[in-house]
Amino acid sequence: MHFVGPCVTIFGSARFKEDHTYYKQTRHLAGEIAKLGFTIMTGGGPGIMEAANRGAKDVGGKSVGCNIVLPKEQHHNAYLDKWVDIRYFFLRKTLLIKYSYAFVVMPGGFGTLDEFFEAMTLVQTKKISMFPIIIFDQAFYQKILEHNQRMAAEGTISTEDEMLYFVTDSITDAVNYIRQKSIVAFGLQYMQPKKPFRALFEKGIKKISGGLRSTV
Repeated sequence: MHFVGPCVTIFGSARFKEDHTYYKQTRHLAGEIAKLGFTIMTGGGPGIMEAANRGAKDVGGKSVGCNIVLPKEQHHNAYLDKWVDIRYFFLRKTLLIKYSYAFVVMPGGFGTLDEFFEAMTLVQTKKISMFPIIIFDQAFYQKILEHNQRMAAEGTISTEDEMLYFVTDSITDAVNYIRQKSIVAFGLQYMQPKKPFRALFEKGIKKISGGLRSTV
């Protein structure tokens, strides 16, 4: 995973099929993010994860996954350029966060909420940089958002902590937010595609489009 380049990680449920609205939205959103030059990273499984990886492949983007080994439900999807199989959730979360410059939280269950609050806590405590966190679909997460407001009112989190995430139902707004808070804020630059080395008979090799690189 070390050479995948700057990623955007998309979290979400493994249970949505390709005819579901959430699947279609994720596929479209991931494609638009991949067009920015980011590698799309997911948990590597079915459902929302598959939709995200598929969206990247739709537009010729890079797609990677960190697949958790479970007795049922989880298997790596068919839209991955690279993937790793991991036995432990804590290692998986570390990889999903380590290479990412933004996080998108699509509709999901306990695992998605675990990943969302893990990312939130790391940003809040400054263990990682102020990478943007996007909650997609306000209606689905309305009760969670209300609970966050309750925590702020009770003083268990700061009122400023509610500024750590951006809530939207708009793919355009989500992409623009990532552009401003990741590419611009962290000074990411586009890489030039490498020229083939003729001595290795690479004349006929398909050119791979340049992605983003960190200047840090």
